[in-house]
Amino acid sequence: MLRVQKCVTFNQARGIFGFVDTDCIGKISFPSIQAAPSFSSSFPHIFGNKKDIPCLIPCAIDQDPYFRMTRDVAPRLKYPKPALIHSTFFPALQGAKTKMSASDANSSIFLTDTKNQIKNKINKYAFSGGCATIEEHREKGGDCDVDISYQYLTFFLEDDEQLEKIKQDYTSGKMLTGEIKKVLIEVLQEVVATHQENRKLVTPEIIKEFMTPRKLKYTF
Repeated sequence: MLRVQKCVTFNQARGIFGFVDTDCIGKISFPSIQAAPSFSSSFPHIFGNKKDIPCLIPCAIDQDPYFRMTRDVAPRLKYPKPALIHSTFFPALQGAKTKMSASDANSSIFLTDTKNQIKNKINKYAFSGGCATIEEHREKGGDCDVDISYQYLTFFLEDDEQLEKIKQDYTSGKMLTGEIKKVLIEVLQEVVATHQENRKLVTPEIIKEFMTPRKLKYTF
């Protein structure tokens, strides 16, 4: 982290992240903390003394500035540049142009939600790409590009053929907003319930074993 910090001036950090003079030093130094795991030397218990192992980072587009900075710094530290895979943003229930927030319980589905909470959130808050009336929807169809229920199904519905049929039915007006929401509710209820059951099986010993730094079985 210190080596990364020495390679980035405040003016560069301000240009990349928009820092202002009133920001605390913790905020200003954070990019170096996020950059450090991009280099294999940060994990000597796994990679030993090897410094030439490349890193592939899956991340959302909002994390891109951190790793663009890291790619600029890497050659000066004699490390390979990390590569990125930009993942698709998971939209908030209120629409694709909004963002989930832990402070807004209605902006997303939580893994601790009950079946009724999931049902109520989807029915009440999931932004619809449907038309104002049933008659208009039957005539013009829905817009899957903005419909949150359909967008969520692209992540959680395993059956691609079923997903394609839902898209065709919804865009043609054959399927109504309430019907596509019903499909999503059933899918999410099953996903969340499965997670909750599996979580009950996790013990403190399992957590400790998982979190303890250790050498992996792979040889590098």
